[in-house]
Amino acid sequence: MTNASFAEGGQAHLERSYLFVPGNRPDRFEKALSSGADRIILDLEDAVAPAEKDSARSAAHRWLKDGNSAVVRINGTDSFWFDGDLGMVAACPRAEIMLPKADVESVTRVLHYLVDRPVIALIETVAGLAQANELAKIKGVSRIAFGNIDFTTDARLPTGSPALNHARFQLAMASRAAGLPPPVDGVTVELDEHDTLVSEVKNSVSFGFGGKLCIHPKQVVIVNEHYGPSEDEIVWARGVLAAVAAAGENVIQFEGKMIDRPVVERATYIIRQHTPVTNDLMEG
Repeated sequence: MTNASFAEGGQAHLERSYLFVPGNRPDRFEKALSSGADRIILDLEDAVAPAEKDSARSAAHRWLKDGNSAVVRINGTDSFWFDGDLGMVAACPRAEIMLPKADVESVTRVLHYLVDRPVIALIETVAGLAQANELAKIKGVSRIAFGNIDFTTDARLPTGSPALNHARFQLAMASRAAGLPPPVDGVTVELDEHDTLVSEVKNSVSFGFGGKLCIHPKQVVIVNEHYGPSEDEIVWARGVLAAVAAAGENVIQFEGKMIDRPVVERATYIIRQHTPVTNDLMEG
């Protein structure tokens, strides 16, 4: 997917939920697939201790070579394991990359080695945020994600600081300007607090995000429900598009309101969001 495809209508669906599963737990891979998550992430980075990095990479490789599709969060470009991770992903055509602590230099390095392989740029540092506009325009970047926990540490902010919303808005606008899908928000670490997750998702949506990273299968249902359009929005959008098609005009009245091009574009976007998502995104 190129940077312009989402803006031009080339993406038929919007992935809402990305579920992490540790790369050293292959027994959980299939369970993650059945969780309802739009995409699973085989994590070779934070979830895996140094002593298990090689075995985690091997487990991910075996599973992907069996024809499965997933995002792989590789270790960073400054790590001992980066080259091995990149080589493994190169051998698995159905693997997409999530690059931690992404900035222009590191993303460019990955894409130089893996041309045309989609890269999700995980922004976890102040330096990465400062380069968001430039980074989002790099051909091969498929989406931006926000690593809120690491970013909080790097920015020396208190946990839950409202300043994180400033970063979210920057990432949302950088994505929009580059024609990328809305960005993916970071994790909610409170696994047993339903209201906290709902609140964080709603906040994320209000700042222009379109998905969220999940660390437990039980978070997936809530994330999918709140990032997708509501039933009322879907009914409205279908009504708008049907009325415009029937009238054959660019400006009409619908339910007592004027409908023109920007409103039609929003209705079209809502219907695209509603299109079902599958995990079989990449042909291999």
